[in-house]
Amino acid sequence: MLELLLLGGECIAPLAQLEPVVGQVKSELLVYHFVAAAIFSVLGIVVLFFSIYLMEKLTPQSITKEIVDEHNTAVATVVGAIVIGIAIIIAASIMG
Repeated sequence: MLELLLLGGECIAPLAQLEPVVGQVKSELLVYHFVAAAIFSVLGIVVLFFSIYLMEKLTPQSITKEIVDEHNTAVATVVGAIVIGIAIIIAASIMG
């Protein structure tokens, strides 16, 4: 299982296995969850931008040129739907 290296170099359990320990300070647990949320958010955004970049490179024409210069609403609608679909897939894979 993937373990996160946080809080002064200690290996702590993944989110699915995290259970409060008796005597553990609640603020440490709160910090852990905020840090984990920030890491997963950044990871999801990076993967989303990479998939958009990959989609731009794999299409025969420039998507940016079609949307910005040519004002092609159909391409913008299709690309928007694809990006929403990819975002849902990334969110589902992060949530596990």
